[in-house]
Amino acid sequence: MNYKWIIWVALVLFSSCKEGKKEQFARLVQEWQGKEIVFPQDMAFTRFVTEPVDYRIPDAEYKVLVYVDSVGCTSCKLQLPKWKKLIAHIDSATNSNIPFIFVFQSKDDRELWYILKRDNFDRPVCIDRGNGFDKLNKFPQEITFQTFLLDKNNKVKVIGNPVHNLAIRDMYLKQITGMQYQETLSKTTLEAEQVEYDLGTVKEGTTKQQIVTVRNTGTGSFRLKGFTTSCDCTEATCNWKELQPGESGTITVSYEAEQPGDFYRTVDIYGNIPNNSLMLSLIGTVE
Repeated sequence: MNYKWIIWVALVLFSSCKEGKKEQFARLVQEWQGKEIVFPQDMAFTRFVTEPVDYRIPDAEYKVLVYVDSVGCTSCKLQLPKWKKLIAHIDSATNSNIPFIFVFQSKDDRELWYILKRDNFDRPVCIDRGNGFDKLNKFPQEITFQTFLLDKNNKVKVIGNPVHNLAIRDMYLKQITGMQYQETLSKTTLEAEQVEYDLGTVKEGTTKQQIVTVRNTGTGSFRLKGFTTSCDCTEATCNWKELQPGESGTITVSYEAEQPGDFYRTVDIYGNIPNNSLMLSLIGTVE
């Protein structure tokens, strides 16, 4: 694969990282691009953790592998409603020809059962007992690099999580459908009044909102493509789609406090700006 392409992928994935991190992730992308994923022969699939299903990974031109380890907040990592929406979109574009393979580590089957039930995620899921799948492939520890678009030979075509990054989503769609994403607007610049917001102390089980003001400081129109958040507990909404040069708009960010402790959540705003997105962060403590 072209080295410039590898660097571009790393920049898309970590546009807000420092230079050292970008180089580190570029090497990681280069290492995994074209690598064959080894699937165990004894993979067992279930629905809602407890219901065995007879599922065999189908032969297909492409397949998507989603591996989720057990480190950190499981619900934050899964973001199943976003996966359901993306799967529906890809199914409609490909006549449901792309299999999605979900493999989870589980530190708490009851928690995983609850999340799957809560989000009505009834697709077959493989629980990686004993981390055998991970040991076979030695997946990266970064969650961003634990999702792969594979070809028919199980070789990595695209690495990156398409529900965390809309630019990566476009790369998946381009590879699968062959359609080139067309940028119709020239680049402009978007600035937020601040990039980090301290929500202070939030009571467990409550929701706190933060109003964020952004301004188009460039010379062309800014067109909003969408938002991604680091966790299902965080949501961003607005009532506008475009900002003209010099125009400002507000975004409402809602954070649902799930469990006690300090938190750090991010929101990415996507559109026709350098690096394709602007990242905001929320910090605070849940009591």
